[in-house]
Amino acid sequence: MKYIIVTGGVISGLGKGITTSSIAKILKNRGMKVTAIKIDPYLNYDAGTMNPYQHGEVFVLEDGGEVDLDLGNYERFLDTNLTFDHNITTGKVYKTVIERERRGEYLGKTVQIIPHITEEIKRRIKKIAVESDANVTVIEIGGTVGDIESMPFLEAARQLWIEEGFRNVLFVHTTLVPIMDVVGEQKTKPTQHSVKELRSLGIQPDIIIGRAKEKLTTETRRKISLFCNVPYEAVISAPDARSIYEVPLIFEEQGLGEYIMGKLQLWGENPNWKSWKRFLNNLYKPRDEVTIAIVGKYVHLKDSYISHSEALTHVAAKLKTKVNLTWVDSEEIEEKGTTMLEDAHGILIPGGFGARGSEGKILAAKYAREHNVPFLGVCFGFQLAVVEFARNVLGYEDANSTELQPSTSAPVIDLLPEQRDVEALGGTMRLGAQKIVIDKGSMAHHIYGRLEIEERHRHRYEVNPEYIDEFEKHGLHFSGKDESGERMEIFELKEHIFYMGSQFHPEFKSRPLKPSPLHLELVKAAKSYKNQNNV
Repeated sequence: MKYIIVTGGVISGLGKGITTSSIAKILKNRGMKVTAIKIDPYLNYDAGTMNPYQHGEVFVLEDGGEVDLDLGNYERFLDTNLTFDHNITTGKVYKTVIERERRGEYLGKTVQIIPHITEEIKRRIKKIAVESDANVTVIEIGGTVGDIESMPFLEAARQLWIEEGFRNVLFVHTTLVPIMDVVGEQKTKPTQHSVKELRSLGIQPDIIIGRAKEKLTTETRRKISLFCNVPYEAVISAPDARSIYEVPLIFEEQGLGEYIMGKLQLWGENPNWKSWKRFLNNLYKPRDEVTIAIVGKYVHLKDSYISHSEALTHVAAKLKTKVNLTWVDSEEIEEKGTTMLEDAHGILIPGGFGARGSEGKILAAKYAREHNVPFLGVCFGFQLAVVEFARNVLGYEDANSTELQPSTSAPVIDLLPEQRDVEALGGTMRLGAQKIVIDKGSMAHHIYGRLEIEERHRHRYEVNPEYIDEFEKHGLHFSGKDESGERMEIFELKEHIFYMGSQFHPEFKSRPLKPSPLHLELVKAAKSYKNQNNV
């Protein structure tokens, strides 16, 4: 087994997740079987209870794991499905060790960070590597070198290097190379200090990825090589790219793939980037463009909806159409009305929770329905579109979700029956991949081309089955249901250019070469809307 461990220095947010994904993609493209692990040093057991402003989007896996958004990038780059175990957190590690101590499994020993915590970290890493049957396991350690929270994980990585041998463990360190505006010079001192900090922990990086706005100069690479004790060819430049999907090619052009293969003594196939380059070429040379408004309450942090923006990027390449995103704060719609939606050729309301901004989302759904604007509502967006229809078409002025208004006289959205006695919030929603049965001949059938699909879920509330007949009579057709036929999964509105909603999250399974079908259809409809209305 080969391990590649990616660390970060100087500042957070340098793109370690994209570096990790790109390295994994480069190796997979050489015929290696690759898996990826994300280590998050926070004490939370998982990302499920975290506000998007804290850590970005909560990504949901097939098995229902609520994880860090970087696992979404791993899945998209590798076109694979990962498991909840692929996200290791401090909370998971400590919980396991404490439970073992309570059961007396340490036989009276004093339980310590070393060896008990570090051994549990290594056990989890090796378990995933073995179960994935991978040639190479790429591990991203979150945070920045020097953080107290990361120390046990870096120590575990150092021990792994000793146990597995230097031919089997490779360290990649991602750092910032800032440019001083006054002199315009790339400064290597922050990288030098970061590597010094890493070496003080017993880890010598094998490769340094230098993040800078522009490509690293030859002189900069030489200085980093000299002062950080790595070969010149192992100093890799990571300049700003037009798309995150270009990063593997930028690294490949600098020989990173060959260097890693040689360092780890791996033998693989000649890399074939034809389909990947075609994807990027379509993305960079569009023949048309549309504007999609994403209406939410976390729009000031784009990472809150990263899977939607990536899904629309995948669609953009597929259709050779530039997709411009307009981020609309749903609370501003409540204050100023829907005028900010007038330039959009399509509207998407993503998932979410809570009353704040919900009325603005309802107004956006109403605007799309009444003005024949292509619309896609996902999860909470699906539910609020149902509320809007109940209020303005069925005539239930008080219609609402019991999540938002427990006393509503028309609870068209209600708590899932199995959730009524649930008290804990973490990991208790309806989560992960669930089977959906689609009505034959419906728009959903046309879009998916199948009568059964599996999509990922994350919700506690559902459409109240008591109102289904009335919705259907007025044209809101529920064309996708769960296997019991009682839980509504997809709606579509007849006599509308495109007005659909899904209780599930189609964005989580979108891939660069296989876009989400619902996002694809939204953009197709947006193009038609634009042409029909000359806007």
